[in-house]
Amino acid sequence: MIDIDKIITIAKEKDASDVHLIFANRPILRIRRDLVEIEEFDPLNEDDMMDIYDYFVRGNVDKDEVYKKNKNLDSSYELNGIRLRVNISTSDDIPTVVLRLIKNELPKYEDLGVPDIVRRMMDQPQGLILVTGKTNSGKTTTLNALINQINENKNKKILTLESPVEFKHTSKKSVIVQKEVGVGRDCPNYSEGVKNSLREDCDILIIGEIRDKETMEAAIETAEAGHLVIGTLHTKSCAETIDRMINFYDVRDQQTIKYLIASLLKLVVSQRLLKGRDNSLVLVPEVMVVDNIIAGIIRKDKITVSEIEDAIQSASDKGSIGLINSLAELFVNDKITLEQAKAQIEEKNIEILNRTIMQLKIKRDNQKKAAANGQAGM
Repeated sequence: MIDIDKIITIAKEKDASDVHLIFANRPILRIRRDLVEIEEFDPLNEDDMMDIYDYFVRGNVDKDEVYKKNKNLDSSYELNGIRLRVNISTSDDIPTVVLRLIKNELPKYEDLGVPDIVRRMMDQPQGLILVTGKTNSGKTTTLNALINQINENKNKKILTLESPVEFKHTSKKSVIVQKEVGVGRDCPNYSEGVKNSLREDCDILIIGEIRDKETMEAAIETAEAGHLVIGTLHTKSCAETIDRMINFYDVRDQQTIKYLIASLLKLVVSQRLLKGRDNSLVLVPEVMVVDNIIAGIIRKDKITVSEIEDAIQSASDKGSIGLINSLAELFVNDKITLEQAKAQIEEKNIEILNRTIMQLKIKRDNQKKAAANGQAGM
């Protein structure tokens, strides 16, 4: 039988973020964005894949029924203190498995590279805050760092809905209740969990993933009721996030929902992770603070991505940070290459990137000259 415990242990030792167990392939680790085979294992055969399925389902009838009905299953598992998020899906009627290793210790908020305006916006008494990005962009890590920040500094009741619960928090200044979403877990789905939160007297609601209209509606209702709601969406930019929120709704309802979003949405932070020059992962943040100008754009009959991006770029005094500014700063600070920066934006914006880089370099040179003159005058 395939030694799954050994695979998980190797993944932990090599600081892998994910393990891919796929028919006809050796076990594969994702290490800082790269896919690396575990050479000491043979390619997995069909019996191996069925053994792996049995290992994680462990005879649980409910889980087995969900997998057979939906052809996929999300679950969690723990081995010797190593916590895993488990996804089992199907390829050619054979199970295929992806394991996400969950770190037991959160990095310090200051070390994540998330702009300080995001932490400061947690002081909002109510409203909606979204952390967005594609898969493997660090959304969950940022979300949990924010929870920990609130927990250490504020007297609040925090309710989290997660699938699965990844980092287990201990109540400090705040009271924290964490609920796992899924069949046979603490609540069957996100929308039901969000609706019930209104009866649980929480100050802050954390939604691990807003993936459908029902959850979005419940989140908006909760924010309207006077709570701070923090959630995640799988979108690649702040502008796309607005578009996704509106498009959850039928066309006839979109104008109404635009007004609600404009009044309730306080902040969107969109994340990307790039492999830096030193081979570590570098966070590229885009931050949209919803001020009167952006709220006005959201209320319009027709919204364009470029209009929102321009508003973000010109609202740096409010704390907004455009993607181009983030990329330019990371390049100037020698964190990423110019090629990496250019690859993250459209061709039409490359000239703006070059100009922004030049402005940052001039600003830095002036600061160095001013500092040198100050030292000379002492």
